[in-house]
Amino acid sequence: MALTRRLLIDLSSRRRLFNAGKFSTTHKKKPVLHEAVSLAGFLSCSRALVSWMVAERKMQPSPAAPPAAEHRRRALLRYVVFLAVSLLAFSCWALVSSRIDGAVLAATAGGEHDDHDGIIVRSSTQAEMPASGGNATSRGAVEVGVGTPAAMITRQPSSGETTTTAASAATCDAESALLRVYLYDLPPEFHFGMLGWDGKAAGAAWPDVAGDPRAVPRYPGGLNLQHSVEYWLTLDILSSTTSGDHRRRRPCTAVRVTNASLADVFLVPFFASLSYNRQSKSPHGGHGSGGRSDRQLQGELVRYLARREEWRRWGGADHLVVPHHPNSMMDARRRLSAAMFVLSDFGRYPPDVANLRKDVIAPYKHVVPSLGDGDSPGFEQRPVLAYFQGAIHRKNGGRVRQRLYQLIKDEKDVHFTYGSVRQNGIRRATKGMASSKFCLNIAGDTPSSNRLFDAIVSHCVPVIISDDIELPFEDVLDYSDFCVFVRASDAVKRGFLLHLLRGISQEEWTAMWRRLKEVAHHFEYQYPSQPGDAVQMIWGAVARKMHLVKLQLHKRGRYQRTLSES
Repeated sequence: MALTRRLLIDLSSRRRLFNAGKFSTTHKKKPVLHEAVSLAGFLSCSRALVSWMVAERKMQPSPAAPPAAEHRRRALLRYVVFLAVSLLAFSCWALVSSRIDGAVLAATAGGEHDDHDGIIVRSSTQAEMPASGGNATSRGAVEVGVGTPAAMITRQPSSGETTTTAASAATCDAESALLRVYLYDLPPEFHFGMLGWDGKAAGAAWPDVAGDPRAVPRYPGGLNLQHSVEYWLTLDILSSTTSGDHRRRRPCTAVRVTNASLADVFLVPFFASLSYNRQSKSPHGGHGSGGRSDRQLQGELVRYLARREEWRRWGGADHLVVPHHPNSMMDARRRLSAAMFVLSDFGRYPPDVANLRKDVIAPYKHVVPSLGDGDSPGFEQRPVLAYFQGAIHRKNGGRVRQRLYQLIKDEKDVHFTYGSVRQNGIRRATKGMASSKFCLNIAGDTPSSNRLFDAIVSHCVPVIISDDIELPFEDVLDYSDFCVFVRASDAVKRGFLLHLLRGISQEEWTAMWRRLKEVAHHFEYQYPSQPGDAVQMIWGAVARKMHLVKLQLHKRGRYQRTLSES
């Protein structure tokens, strides 16, 4: 009983001492004071135990010396009692200490406190709000994956916490978008007029894209469709400021601004690929061109831009032009070469006109239907080892097709034949790619072809035999995860290609096949656009290029004031 009373007295005094220290010291001294009081309490308990044992020993009578066995028994009993009382004292000390810790946390909840590393930690009960001015956060970083601004990616909120993520997703404006785009109001004959849309009859500069997407002018199918990149980009930027469900689903990557001084990039809405396909062979132009040929439209475009103050300011370096077809804008490309081009490859461009430093490589629009994730045959359901169907006799870099054809055409598990879009060519290619493990993408007249992207959406592992090919979004996608690369010089060695493909195990192939299914949506053009599709990936690539462009332009303008005054 005496020991219990001493422990309670000691713990009560310790608590009073801690409370006094809590209200008389700063937050930085609390952990030190807490540890000191805890240690003092434990030492006090220990001293009380020792004092009790000494007192008990003195109060016992001094009998004759007990036998040795009795002496050992008493010593063992005292040792056991000492351990039991020590454990009891330590338990009391730990209980009181934990309650004091709880009181400390309760006293500091709802505000700021120092953690053990001296870092300020903000209470989770306070809602996190974005910094004023969206540029400080979202515009300072470039999102490389799916085109979502970094400001929209936040930590998981705690219970009862409010965030602004939902509001940011529903509101896409110049402050929250990754890229601010100014769209030139060119006459319809440069864009949708080629698709039969009459701007005068509609009484508007642009088609109404806010209503039913089915009412939007349609792009012609067939092989025309594979170079329709400018069509999808223009539709997307027009819809960025309209209302409707599609805008709420659309990622806030690029948004249209009507004030040129706010723009990061200036989009030139000339459907160059469609103009080449429809109007380059007619001296009087095609449908919707106002009687002008492709060459005349290019000349007018150059003169129009040369008169614009926005072009003259930086010589067109912050402008975006989309001549995706390798033969489009042959007359104007050198005069507009300061702009950023969106291309399929650099096969027909000299390095001083187009290069990877300033330009963006965009995927072709695939012409075979996309396979759904659950509809994609696996390894055992694809009996064909390697598949190729297309033009075999090519010139320049495409001669490797002829040599490969002679080497592997007679192999039983290889499909290597001539084919085109005529006579159900697209249907046959759809079925053939879906039943093949590997699809050959061999250089032709140009380093790239639509065949690569048909293979990707068919989940047929591409085998790329094209030494000079440039691939879309390769700064954020590792193509070696889902493609096989073979040098042209190795591919034409007898037995090399088939030995390589047959040596890829089922497990290795399945890993690439699964990765293909994960990345296939990055190569889909659609309206309305969706997170991570080809449209949003292109805008993300443009934004990444614009950082380097802006760096060069700002450095160029360092001494502009000095030169103007001298």
